[in-house]
Amino acid sequence: MVFWQTPAFVMMLGYLLGSIPFGMVLTRIAGAGDLRAIGSGNIGATNVLRTGRKGLAAATLLLDLAKGALAVALGARLMGVDSLVNGGAMAGVMAFIGHCYPLWLRFSGGKGVATMMGVVLGLAWPIGLIFALVWLGMLAITRISSAGGVSAALSAPVACIALGRLDLFAPIAAMALIVLWRHRANISRMMKGEEPRIGGSRA
Repeated sequence: MVFWQTPAFVMMLGYLLGSIPFGMVLTRIAGAGDLRAIGSGNIGATNVLRTGRKGLAAATLLLDLAKGALAVALGARLMGVDSLVNGGAMAGVMAFIGHCYPLWLRFSGGKGVATMMGVVLGLAWPIGLIFALVWLGMLAITRISSAGGVSAALSAPVACIALGRLDLFAPIAAMALIVLWRHRANISRMMKGEEPRIGGSRA
């Protein structure tokens, strides 16, 4: 086995891919300033939307999703065609962690919802579809980004059980728990009725 087919390399590759802060890169290129000084200071698509650039927000969402799915594909490819759960899950989870805790930003990254969706889609598209439907459904009902993201993240491990994909339960549940942790302040504000809605202002 050569080095690039080892778990260590696959996990490192996943982390480096996931840690690319597309939201910051796109807003800087577009001249929208430092994303960390805007709105919540988060580097994800919801905060990019607060710049007023809907196209940039959509691009950030798609790129953050894509890097999760790409990490899964690369991990599975490097470790063999039968290694989706092993190589794919390892690379995907590390991409998710890279997005949430990027070295370049002093481990202060995004909330992880879009990247988690990309990882889940790469591992099992039916579970990813459920994730997407729950996310979009809760967004439509509440217009609260964090409500959609948290609900979608929690739906994914439940879908693993419902669809008999217990082999994916552990990595997907681990990501869901991290999403919950990253949204702890949002959850507190939602309980107080103070969480901003999409399209509203954020001081």
